[in-house]
Amino acid sequence: MADLFAGIDPPPAPPADPAPDAPLADRLRPRTLAEVVGQTHLTGPDGAIGRMVAAGRLSSMILWGPPGTGKTTTARLLADAVALRFVAISAVFSGVADLKKAFAEARDHARLGKRTLLFVDEIHRFNRAQQDGFLPYVEDGTVTLVGATTENPSFELNAALLSRAQVLILHRLDRDALELLLARAEAVMERPLPVTEAARDALVASADGDGRFLLNQAETLFSVDLAAPLDPAGLSAFLQRRVAVYDKDREGHYNLISALHKSIRGSDPQAALYYLARMLTAGEDPLFLLRRLTRAAVEDIGLADPQALTQCIAAKDTYDFLGSPEGELAIAQACVYLATAPKSNAVYKAQKAAWKTARETGSLMPPDNILNAPTKLMKQIGYGQGYEYDHDAEDGFSGANYWPEALGPQRFYEPTERGFEKRIGERLAWWDERRRR
Repeated sequence: MADLFAGIDPPPAPPADPAPDAPLADRLRPRTLAEVVGQTHLTGPDGAIGRMVAAGRLSSMILWGPPGTGKTTTARLLADAVALRFVAISAVFSGVADLKKAFAEARDHARLGKRTLLFVDEIHRFNRAQQDGFLPYVEDGTVTLVGATTENPSFELNAALLSRAQVLILHRLDRDALELLLARAEAVMERPLPVTEAARDALVASADGDGRFLLNQAETLFSVDLAAPLDPAGLSAFLQRRVAVYDKDREGHYNLISALHKSIRGSDPQAALYYLARMLTAGEDPLFLLRRLTRAAVEDIGLADPQALTQCIAAKDTYDFLGSPEGELAIAQACVYLATAPKSNAVYKAQKAAWKTARETGSLMPPDNILNAPTKLMKQIGYGQGYEYDHDAEDGFSGANYWPEALGPQRFYEPTERGFEKRIGERLAWWDERRRR
């Protein structure tokens, strides 16, 4: 008799306890969703994952969050919680052949009543065509897809795939969650970390929300015999400084530059300096930051303080002259100047309105009085006729018309009452009054 189960994998055995010499992160890996730290907004009774587990039915999902926040662990525990077969692949190491094999095996198991949770780590690394390959198998229920990504799914995943999967956001681990991990590590190791309280604070801060990184650092500390607990300086010398998590062509880049610009616009010099420091210490190109500061000067300050633009150009020249790190002080000065300057986007709005009108009105001729008349013929047909030289007029203002006849006078620039623009507004009002006479 043929074996009905030939080619079908047996159900996975319950996970064994990690070996005593297994990495600390493995020994502390949660056994239930309740043990996952820092993600109760998802795993709690009112969270999306908690509700799905309570109902005993999972939908496909994308777990989006920073490194070391428990994406892989959560996916594995989800499969255990609703009795699904768990299969894991990595988009870094897998290709189309691996996906076809996983889908075929999942379909075979489905015929026997065993559904599959397919976990795809770094799912954003699959190209668009490969992502399309998931669609029919997710659509017909062959697999419940759980993808993990550190990148914004809106930019990295197909819209068709996103429409079939719920995006769940895992938060970077906060201080309480990281402290809980350290407490669990000390319980397993049966001794406290060999650091002072101040050094412990520094260790938690250095993790930058990454639980796996924190446990790896703790394991390094547990592995040596120290004569005395390390203070912050000793800890810094003992452990390599963590490089800030920051990809200059990824979402973090755009999030921080947006935060910097909006802090300047919101007149918060403290926050603006913080985000400037975040980017510079992570290795951002200073000239990129200077370009954005210059943009903020003309977009958000404008003529409320014309010196804002001058400060930015001077900061760029200073940085070119001094280099790093001395020239970074000039960047910081420009940043603070912008954040503390009076704000106006009146010129920015005027520019957009003028450009819109120019596109809509095409090639309207200016009025004859301000047309150039270099030849006798042009003068004969009226070019330049009636032009008034303003410097010869009373108060240096003629009040002449400068608008095409088919368009008529427009008003694009409306100065605010803030900073230097208040004086500009008074000047414009004075000229407008004389035009009406």
